Amino acid sequence: MKNMKYGIKNEKNKTPRELFSVQHDGLAKEAEKWMKETAQACMIVTTLIATVMLAAAFTLPGGSDQNTGRPLRATTTPFKIFIISDAVSLFSSCTSVLMFFAILTSRYAEMDFLTSLPKKMILGLSTLFISIATMMATFAATLVIVLPGEASWVYIPVSV
Repeated sequence: MKNMKYGIKNEKNKTPRELFSVQHDGLAKEAEKWMKETAQACMIVTTLIATVMLAAAFTLPGGSDQNTGRPLRATTTPFKIFIISDAVSLFSSCTSVLMFFAILTSRYAEMDFLTSLPKKMILGLSTLFISIATMMATFAATLVIVLPGEASWVYIPVSV
């Protein structure tokens, strides 16, 4: 190997980066396929969650006052939990959609696999997990609002 101005080259006049790129070309194509399939599947799930959480924000459990339009149970703790968890779920699912969309529209260059794509995938999956968890909290709060005192044994398994 000889030391040249632009880096060390082997006997075939290739730098380590060039050699790596050639030898791992199949791996990069495989990783691109996996990233796209995973992002597409997760994007469908997170889009459904965002749709449901947006609808839940406008169809408040417990109903509204006919004159003012204010929710009837707006001051109760379960209603506050409902609103907060619904908003967190909606926000995190929208963030997740954006991350998976960024993965799908990426150029999949070799350098993207080093930092950009893994960060986007981790952020997308993390926010998807948060949106699922807070969606379950929204559902549990809805049960408490809609069935106050009735079937209280249902709250525990649903919450867990």
